Amino acid sequence: MKNLLAIASAEMGVKEVSGSGANEKIIQYAKDCNFIDYTSDETAWCSLFINWVAHKARVKRSHSLAARSWLLTGVPTDHPEPGDIVIFWRESLDSWKGHVGIFMGFSQDGHRIYCLGGNQGNQVSVTAYPSSQLLGFRRPVPTTKVGFAKKIIKKGDTGKDVIELQDALKLLGFNCGTSDGKFGPMTEGALKEFQATNFEVAITGIFDMATREFMISKLNSN
Repeated sequence: MKNLLAIASAEMGVKEVSGSGANEKIIQYAKDCNFIDYTSDETAWCSLFINWVAHKARVKRSHSLAARSWLLTGVPTDHPEPGDIVIFWRESLDSWKGHVGIFMGFSQDGHRIYCLGGNQGNQVSVTAYPSSQLLGFRRPVPTTKVGFAKKIIKKGDTGKDVIELQDALKLLGFNCGTSDGKFGPMTEGALKEFQATNFEVAITGIFDMATREFMISKLNSN
C-alpha cells in the first residue's frame, strides 16, 4: 500500500480555512470524489480525505462522508500494516460518529494508534488516537483486476513479485507477515494454507501456474 501512503503523505499540512471561507484544495477533494453537496471545510472531512486518497490510489472507497462507512469497505484484518485503514469511535461506541485514517503504527505501550488522516487538528497530519476507541482495521482492495507475472515464485526468492504475492495472500485472509519482498517460511506457510483450500491444487508452498490461476480467480471474484 505504498502508493496510498505516498499520495496521503504528499497532502500533509493541507489545512482548513477559519471563518466563512474554505480551502479550495479540500473542496477539490470533494469534487474529485463526486460529493457534490460538500461546500464547506467546516463539515467533517476525515472520510472525505480517505475517499480521495483511495480514489487516487485506485482502491475501493466507501463513497460516504461517514467515518464508520469504512467498516464495510475493504477486508478486515487483525494484523494491520502501514497503509491499512483504521476506524475509531467518537463520543460513544454506540453513536454513529467516528474517525477514519491511515494506520501508521502503535505506540510502544500499545495504548495509542498513530494514523495519517484529514481533519486531524483541522489539517492533514499524523495523530495518535486511543487504542480503546478502535473499531477496526480494513485492508484496501484494488478497483482493478489483479494479475501476476507468469513466473514461478518459491522460498528464497525476493523482489516486487514476492511483494505482490504477499499483498494478495493478506487480502485473501492468509497471514504471511510484512510484505517485505522476501519469500520466507511465513510466506510459504500462508501459501500452503491457501493451496489447501482447493483440492485440485497441490500443496507445495510454491507459487506455480495452477496456484496463480486459482488465486487470480479468487481475487477477482468480487
